[in-house]
Amino acid sequence: MTGAADIPLPIAIVISVCLLGGALMALVGAIGLLRLKTFYQRVHAPTLGSSMGMLLIMTSSILYFSVSRSAPVFHEILIAIFLTLTTPISLMLIVRAALARDRQEGSADVPQVDPD
Repeated sequence: MTGAADIPLPIAIVISVCLLGGALMALVGAIGLLRLKTFYQRVHAPTLGSSMGMLLIMTSSILYFSVSRSAPVFHEILIAIFLTLTTPISLMLIVRAALARDRQEGSADVPQVDPD
């Protein structure tokens, strides 16, 4: 198999659904970034959208290249692991820096911590 035309229809449908689902999740994350009001609300939507979108897009990539090369292809899993680790870690670091800055400035946007 050498091209997209050689992929069986059921596999092509699964690949297309995963790819479109991943793009939709990334779009939802981008829309959430624009629509939410405060910084602390905005950081969640793109992180969740990119994580779920990445998972679906990587699944479609693994399926496509595995079928087109007639052998299992898993090198995309390294990309998925890297993104899965770095996205939440960078989110936590950015939020902690923003919290420290806002608490020093006495900003009203700082979320309140429940004592429970």
